Amino acid sequence: MTGPLDGIRVLDLTAMVSGPVATMMLADQGADVIKIEPPGGELMRNVGINNRGMTSSFLSCNRSKRSLAIDLKAPAGLAVVRKLVGTADVLVQNFRPGAIERMGLGEEAVRAIQPGIVYVSISGFGESGPYAGQRVYDPVIQALCGLAEIQSDRKTGTPRMVRTIVPDKTTAVTAAQAITAALLSRERTGRAQHVRLSMLDTMVAYLWPESMSALNFVGREGDPARGQMGLDLIYRTQDGYITAGAVTDAEWAGMCDALDRPDLVEDARFRTPGDRFRNSAERREITAEEIAKHASADLIARLRAHQVPCAPILSRMDVLENDQVAENRIIEVHQDPILGPVRQPRPAARFAETPARIRRMAPFLGADNGDILGELGYGEEEIRKLADDGVLVASPPEPEAAAS
Repeated sequence: MTGPLDGIRVLDLTAMVSGPVATMMLADQGADVIKIEPPGGELMRNVGINNRGMTSSFLSCNRSKRSLAIDLKAPAGLAVVRKLVGTADVLVQNFRPGAIERMGLGEEAVRAIQPGIVYVSISGFGESGPYAGQRVYDPVIQALCGLAEIQSDRKTGTPRMVRTIVPDKTTAVTAAQAITAALLSRERTGRAQHVRLSMLDTMVAYLWPESMSALNFVGREGDPARGQMGLDLIYRTQDGYITAGAVTDAEWAGMCDALDRPDLVEDARFRTPGDRFRNSAERREITAEEIAKHASADLIARLRAHQVPCAPILSRMDVLENDQVAENRIIEVHQDPILGPVRQPRPAARFAETPARIRRMAPFLGADNGDILGELGYGEEEIRKLADDGVLVASPPEPEAAAS
């Protein structure tokens, strides 16, 4: 069975994380995604654990794709990609504003070749304004969108970064959804369009429903920090850490019973959800003191018996052995002929009729040059000449002894 995007061709001119993960999601769902890279490859090919020339970071952002490594500064290289544009449904790029136009692959140039293409531009800040031309990495967006302030230390007020690249990955998911929506619109209306998406736009929208909703009513704004639900509930136990949260009256009563503190149910400070919210500092202090008296596994069992949302705090290695992760079959191990056994999470969304799947590991640089150009009608001699001239580049796997 084929994926829901079978028959869709995507040209991926993105690098790093936001664009590559978006197009990887499309590839897992059946799209033919061709990753177009410069002769030296993109930066993520040099980041992470190296296995025969394939890095863990690049693999995790680029599986299920094909690779075309080509010099777009050479007229012959640009000509190849322009021919490829004529076969594509989607082009995705995340260069800084203006760069793609200088390369000769801006929207106007591309649409002159393929009027029906969905053209996607991912940026850090947008295409205009004081930040537009600035280089950007994930922490810059965390700082600018308010996320670092949201993560501030409760005691010192010092802003903190989330130690995973939330803006990059959230932008990737948003971009993948927007691309499929644009494809559906094209099918219904016959008109293709330009989809513009910035990491900053994505993160403000992402944070708003809970972390910034106190700013909804103009002229009646409240302190956004007081509007948060206070879900950073990590408690030390006798032998580790857990999280547990009680929002409803029933959950609060269950937590009190599990902690052998039924007296807290009728405590005036905690009688209603509003009371517990207003007195959240005292509630957390008392809860932490009681939880510290128990071992993690025993307390988790007691909390579950009382229908209180809870879980142990797992290390990333522990996640691999978790019983619910195993039940959901989230982690797959694929036998790759070059890399050996490779562990990856399966595509998260499960389609009953058109299943998504990991079709291959990430390609080595230029691994599909010949096949892609052959599909465009180039002969073997033409392909060989492009390679001899340095327009096409391929980096085969390193010998096993060179792996590190």
